[in-house]
Amino acid sequence: MKTVTTSAPGRVNLIGEHTDYNGGYVLPMTIPQRTVVELKATGGGRATLRSGNLPEHKAVFSYELGREARAGAWADYVQGVTKLLAGEGYILGGFEALVNSTVPIGSGLSSSAALEVAMMRALREAFALDLDDLAIAKLGQRVENEFVGARVGIMDQMVSSLGGDGAALFIDTLDFSFKRVTLPADTDLVVINSGVRHSNSGGGYNTRRSECEQACGLLGVKLLREVPSTGLARVEALPEPLRRRARHVVTENQRVLDAVRAISEGDMKELGRLFVESHKSMRDDYEVSVPEIDLLVELALGESGVYGARLTGGGFGGSIVILARRGTGAAAAERITRAYAAKVPYKPVILVSGEQGADK
Repeated sequence: MKTVTTSAPGRVNLIGEHTDYNGGYVLPMTIPQRTVVELKATGGGRATLRSGNLPEHKAVFSYELGREARAGAWADYVQGVTKLLAGEGYILGGFEALVNSTVPIGSGLSSSAALEVAMMRALREAFALDLDDLAIAKLGQRVENEFVGARVGIMDQMVSSLGGDGAALFIDTLDFSFKRVTLPADTDLVVINSGVRHSNSGGGYNTRRSECEQACGLLGVKLLREVPSTGLARVEALPEPLRRRARHVVTENQRVLDAVRAISEGDMKELGRLFVESHKSMRDDYEVSVPEIDLLVELALGESGVYGARLTGGGFGGSIVILARRGTGAAAAERITRAYAAKVPYKPVILVSGEQGADK
């Protein structure tokens, strides 16, 4: 039978962290690193998966469609896909799939969403499924929430499924509306992986979401999106740590709006300032940064061509994103990573450097 080949990109979030599951605004864009799926329908009801990125004893996973069960392995994201597709009435047959990815796992650049979207694209083509790109994003989020156990928002899946062409996506996660926002041509975007792995299915991420829900209950709202930046006095009356968690989300939503405005006006100094303020909020109010990430940001801000830098992704490790003056990003990234590697026992990796860093 015919083999179909599909792919989906990872992403970097410019600003708007932990706002998506609160109904807020986000501003992610795709990166060049991608997950590629080669899938062949085989008949019957068995799915056999192979990863080209793992050692042989971890690379192969096989299961019966309709008998998906969490195994605590990479294949859970695929099992979740087939389980939820079947639950929505889509008809699948047996298949074999080879997965290769250049999106580093645990980097905070959405390797899981890239896998989910690439897999659903392959299944859509192989089994002629009536699935549009937004439906793929929504199902991908449900895979993580309902099957894997990571209570993530929809940002990662939306940008992986709908993003590209060198533009960021300004997404309103309350109604899934979005528009493309292009950074000025005189900027470099740099992404550096700290080497400290994170996991959205770990306890810290889910705890933050629960804390936001507790804050909503005390504020009498369904989502923190309903609290405007002018309503911070109400937030300040919350008990700790809910006060700081809610304050981050409310102020971060405003920072996304301000960032989109700064981009439209070509004000990269203002955008850089917003990056720095966002990082401070994630470090101090949301408490999802780690010392290694803070060090990378500090080193980046010491570079003369850098406008701003911040933790990107869910936190507890992962990567930083840097906004720099065009032509300065690559050299700055080299200096930053050398200084970082001399101070910590982790190997940093420059994933994106220059030309706005977009997935063209």
